Amino acid sequence: MITKRKRKPFIEENAIGQYIRMSPHKARRIIDQIRGRSYETALMILDFMPYRARHPILKLVYSAASNGNHNKDFDKTSLVISKAEVNEGTTIKRLKPRARGRSYLIKKPTCHITIVVTTLDEYEFKPFWYQEPRRKKFIFF
Repeated sequence: MITKRKRKPFIEENAIGQYIRMSPHKARRIIDQIRGRSYETALMILDFMPYRARHPILKLVYSAASNGNHNKDFDKTSLVISKAEVNEGTTIKRLKPRARGRSYLIKKPTCHITIVVTTLDEYEFKPFWYQEPRRKKFIFF
């Protein structure tokens, strides 16, 4: 069955990296630092991080900004990382030979990283814990 992907509104552009060979926990540690930041600030933060997971994330941020610049004529100086998420991918399983003819299973995790950029004009920052205030319902007799 073929399903169509939902079209994104014209104000944002994304880059997706799939099956990246690293733990999702280690990638989330870096993604949390750049979520909601401007494009230039995110590049500075990623340049000075000492973690191995920063390299594929840096490439995805560059790619998302280039996609926005090429496809929708975004100005790179006014871009904001509006959404950045890391999902768990498939686990690659390998066998390691051990003594007496046995073998141990080695699990190599992968992750899928999504970076979405939007222009500064259209961006409205809401923390993930933010909820719209509920209105009280009045009952009239």
